[in-house]
This record gives sequence, structure tokens and C-alpha cells, in this order.
Amino acid sequence: MELQQQPPPRQPEGCLTVAIRVPVRIVVLVLVVPVRMVWDVLAAGARAVHRTALRPLGRALAWLGRTLIVVPLTYLGRGLAWTGRTLIVVPLTYLGRGLAWTGRMLIVVPLTYLGRALAWTGRVLVLTPLAWLWRYGVAAPAQWLYRWALTPLGRGIAWVASGVAAGVAWVASGVWMALVRVGLILIVVPVGWFWRRVLTPVGHAIALVGREVGAAFGHAWRIAGQLSRAVGRGLKWLGGQLVGRPVRWVWRTLCAPVLHWVRDALWAPAARAAAVVGRAAREALGAAGRGAREALASARDTVRQARADAWRALVGGPPREPAPHPARTLGRTTTASGAVPAPEISLRKTEG
Repeated sequence: MELQQQPPPRQPEGCLTVAIRVPVRIVVLVLVVPVRMVWDVLAAGARAVHRTALRPLGRALAWLGRTLIVVPLTYLGRGLAWTGRTLIVVPLTYLGRGLAWTGRMLIVVPLTYLGRALAWTGRVLVLTPLAWLWRYGVAAPAQWLYRWALTPLGRGIAWVASGVAAGVAWVASGVWMALVRVGLILIVVPVGWFWRRVLTPVGHAIALVGREVGAAFGHAWRIAGQLSRAVGRGLKWLGGQLVGRPVRWVWRTLCAPVLHWVRDALWAPAARAAAVVGRAAREALGAAGRGAREALASARDTVRQARADAWRALVGGPPREPAPHPARTLGRTTTASGAVPAPEISLRKTEG
């Protein structure tokens, strides 16, 4: 069984501490109680205003803004984005791909081969002779001059400078030690005595007074809070008896039936009609989108075929097989829906 750790014994307080604590707590309590009462009244009023007025008003404004601004702007933005993507972005994308392919084949590839040829010519005719000239005309003489002339001269200068620096350092060290000793005697010793004999006792007294004043403020604030809560509970009970009961009776007897009738007779039919209109609008937008997607698919097939024909015309290749006509299918005699029947081929015309 573990032994419970006993709290450390409190040190005995001096007479000066007790003499300061009692009058300070009395004065602070007299000053703090009215301030705490006013503060609690203001805080309770602010909470009541926020709970009964500001929060419902904010929710109503948020719902109104979302219904009248955010939702319409959202659908408008989606429609504009779809229109821009369908009418501008997709055509420009295919146009850009075609232009990029044409520029690459007609400009980039020839310029790449031309640049490689020019680089090889410059390397052979210019860079190689310049490298040989630098190596044997500049680098070799400079290396010889550095090794046999500049290096011995630099070593001699460094030896002389090291001797002079050693002498100067010895003199500077002696002067520094003298200055340190004089500063210790004239500045550090008097400042230390003044700190120990004067500033330390004064600081202890100021800290004691400040600690007692802070503790008195905390104690007075807690007592004032208890008094304020007791007064607030009494006012709350009195307000509930004089105001709350009549207001609740008026709400249950008059306001609630009227609001229920408005909800059931006006708001619910309007909401159902709006839902029907929204469903019809979504179906119309879906049909328009499907038609636009089919048109874009046809345009993409046409652009792809034109690009293949252009490539074949530029680089050559086997002739393209004609696409089978959609009017007839292999192994069946029926025609595809919505297609024009293919023309019949006469055997006499083929043989002739």
C-alpha cells in the first residue's frame, strides 16, 4: 500500500505580511464587489441578447442569403462553366493541338537539326582551337610564374608578418589585463555592494506588497462572483414569474397555431411547386447537355479524320480504306435506324 505524499509544511509568515494582508483585502473587496456586479450584469445581458436576438437573426440572414444568392449563383456558375467549356475550351484545345503538331513538324524539327549542325561546326572550328590556345599560351606560363616566383615571395612576406603580429599581440595582451583589473576595482566592486545592500532589500519589499495585493484582488473577485451569482439567480426567478410565464402562455395560445396554419396551408404547397419546377428545369438542361455532347463527339471525329488525312498527305502512306456504310451490317439484311440506305452496286458496272 503506497503512502500518500504529504504536502510540504507552510512556512510561518512574518508580522509585516499579516499586517499588510488584512487592510489590503478589506479595501480591495469594497472596490471590487460593485465592479464584479456590473460585469456580471453586462455579461448576462450580452448572452441573453445573443441567444434571443442575434443568433436567430444570423440564422435567418444566412438561410435567406443561401436561398436567394448562393444557390442561384451556383447554378448560374455551373451553366456558364459548362457553356464556356463546351463552346470555347474544347474547340480551342483541339485547335491548339493541331497548331502545336503543325509547328513541331514544320518549325521545331528543322530548327533542331539546324542547331545541332551549327553546334558541331562551332565546336570543331572555334572551341577546340581556343582551348588549345588557352592551355599552351596562357595557363602553362601562368603556372610556371606562380610556382617559381610568386610562391617564394609570398612565403617570405608571411614569415615577416607573423613575427610582427606576435609582438603586437603580446603588447595588446598586457594592456588588456591592466584595463580589466582597473575596471574590476573601480566598477564591479561598487556595483556589487550597491546591489546587495540597497537594491535587494527594496526589491524584496516591493515583491511582498505586489504579491499580497494580487492575492487580495483574486480573493475579492471570487467573493464578488458568489454574491453576483446569488443576486442573478434571484432576478432570474423574479423575471420568470413576471415575464416568462405570460410570454409562454401567449406563444402557446396565439402564435403557435397561427404559425402552424401558415406552414401547412402556404409554405408546404409552395415548396412542392418549386420542387416540381426545379425537376423540370434539370431534365431540360440534361437533354440540352446530351445534344451538345453528341455534337461535340461528331466534331471530334471530323477533326481527327482531317488530321489523319493531312498527315497522310504530308508523309505519304497506303490509301485509307473507305469506312463501311452504316446502312447495312454484315450478315444482316436490316438497316440501322436513322441511316440512309447505301446505293446498290451493279455487277455489270463492276465488270465493265
